[in-house]
Amino acid sequence: MTVTSTPVTGVKAAPPALDDAAAVEAARAFAARIAPGAVERDRTARHPAAELDDLAGTGLLAISVPREHGGGGVAASTVGEVFRIVAAADPSVAQLVLAHFVLVALIGTAASEEQKAFFHREVVGGARIGNATAERGTKHVFDRRTAVTPGPDGGYRLDGRKYYTTGALGADWIGVAASVEGDQNLPVTAFVPGDAAGLEFGDDWSAFGQRATASGSLVLTGVDVPANRVLHLGPVPADPPPLILGAYDQLLHLAIDVGIARAALEEGAAFVRDRSRPWFESGVDSVADEPHAVLRFGRLTTLLHALEALFERAGRAVDAAYAAPELTDGNTAAASLAVAEAKAYSQEVAVQIAADVIELAGTSAADAAHGLDRHWRNVRTHSLHDPARWKYVHIGNHTLRGTNPPRYPLL
Repeated sequence: MTVTSTPVTGVKAAPPALDDAAAVEAARAFAARIAPGAVERDRTARHPAAELDDLAGTGLLAISVPREHGGGGVAASTVGEVFRIVAAADPSVAQLVLAHFVLVALIGTAASEEQKAFFHREVVGGARIGNATAERGTKHVFDRRTAVTPGPDGGYRLDGRKYYTTGALGADWIGVAASVEGDQNLPVTAFVPGDAAGLEFGDDWSAFGQRATASGSLVLTGVDVPANRVLHLGPVPADPPPLILGAYDQLLHLAIDVGIARAALEEGAAFVRDRSRPWFESGVDSVADEPHAVLRFGRLTTLLHALEALFERAGRAVDAAYAAPELTDGNTAAASLAVAEAKAYSQEVAVQIAADVIELAGTSAADAAHGLDRHWRNVRTHSLHDPARWKYVHIGNHTLRGTNPPRYPLL
């Protein structure tokens, strides 16, 4: 893994504000610029610092900031489409900014007006927010040992060790999930500058996929955090109110899998058409003329189109919840279930597409120079983010009993 602990230099001139249509066009243009280097970045596990600088200048990082604060105020489905487009070009780049959009959404719902104004202004100016949420060695994903304790000038000191810190390296700000003095019922998100004293990035990300995300460890030792840079999210209620942030987060994860599936099918078809040799028994000059291969590609195409339709449906459901006068059990459950259906399906279909195109392409497709294997490695790694089996359980309970899914931020 090639990493650097130096934060990305901020954008000098404010990027443009983009509406829904402009955001999609900007994503397509950005994807076209980064796609040619995707195979090499994956092969060498190079953290895409230059590509992230490019992204910061496009205005895409601010598309979800409310218009009254200078952002694009675009629909959740538009953010999802932007992620799908970028992920088809390079899913590591897409995943590196996923937490940015989730944290911007968290700020919009949980921050004070002063905090919203500050961070929205930062993001509109091109700042990128990274993530330091998960930890290793704890009982489960919500068992976090990182804590804030009283510090100087009414602020806090932050101590802990994080892992899966996707997007933190080189970020202007890092959102750190912690608790007040270790009380798990008093969660906070503390925002620290990416170059704050007391931060130590580890060069220890070694997954077989999403190699360029630098999603390894971050140690925080006595990091000073002013009080106005801490979002207090507790105490945690026994019966949480209707939530939409989890469905939004999962929609963006889904978009990455859908983008990888599209790229795998298109690159696999091009490889088979232009490079693969037919089997000697086939009697044809190209694998693309073998009836068995044609049938298989027809099936994979149909699976992809079904996945993309579920993705679009999920985006509409999240949009509907956000557009409603208030969040209710009904509209948030509808959004969560629609996203869960598509996300669970993607963990099967995207992985299958990425694996099957290698089989159809033949032995030469295993050459690392072509990078065709990266699609399977990336989608298999990314799809492990949360288990499809639990999503199917919640979907089944709703079908059989009319039971709404639990209000978890991971559903």
